[in-house]
Amino acid sequence: MPKKGRPAAARTKADPDYMLSLARGLAVIRAFGQGSEELSTADVARISGVSRAAARRCLHTLTLLGYVRGAEGQFRLAPRVLALGHAYLGSDAVPRAAQPVLERVADRLHESCSVSVLDGDEIVYVARASTRRILTIGLSVGSRLPVYCTSMGRILLAFASDAERSVYLSRVRPVRHTPHTIADREGLRAELERVRADGYAIVDQELEIGLRSLAVPVRRPDQSVLAAMNVGVQATRVDRATMVREYLPVLRAAAEEIGFAIGHLR
Repeated sequence: MPKKGRPAAARTKADPDYMLSLARGLAVIRAFGQGSEELSTADVARISGVSRAAARRCLHTLTLLGYVRGAEGQFRLAPRVLALGHAYLGSDAVPRAAQPVLERVADRLHESCSVSVLDGDEIVYVARASTRRILTIGLSVGSRLPVYCTSMGRILLAFASDAERSVYLSRVRPVRHTPHTIADREGLRAELERVRADGYAIVDQELEIGLRSLAVPVRRPDQSVLAAMNVGVQATRVDRATMVREYLPVLRAAAEEIGFAIGHLR
């Protein structure tokens, strides 16, 4: 969760070690993750929030370094940019410990399962084993979804500190993705209390009609929560009672295995 205090822009402006050019370059790279495969300089400037001149210089530099390809005024990310993500996946213990466990769980349950971590107001998928596509949006490592309407997000928020949870609830603006979405702060607060008491979260067609998801915490050896693990099913095939009765014990055992492995990898 972001820390309380001055806005990020004010904090970075006052920091003599802050590299504005690096921040702009990263903003330009992130601009390509907004749903468009190719972008013009003007598009990049608009999406990233940097000036057109800065966007042009960033694109020129990234092209020379091999992270971006450009032709006829249109730019796209080059395969080399994957090295940036793989650096995290190869160095962080969570995806390394989680991936083989997820694959075994997916084979056993014949359902897709994932592990995510918290990044601001979103969850980020850091490991995934997929057996079938049950969402209209594609999910893979690096995908991001809102905290408030996802089972893994609710786990991570429920087990965050009281202060972090309060700050999040004070600023979140829930969107009603389906008629089932909990879109008010008090309803979300009550649901988070239930999740913390039960030790698991079920999100039932709140993100997308037809998707039901169950998540549990992944704990460090000291029992603090560092990630969440879930399994997603088609609501027409698996009901809530079956998920709690048959899937929850499997997820809890797998999450414990991941946590144990992380303790030995760090």
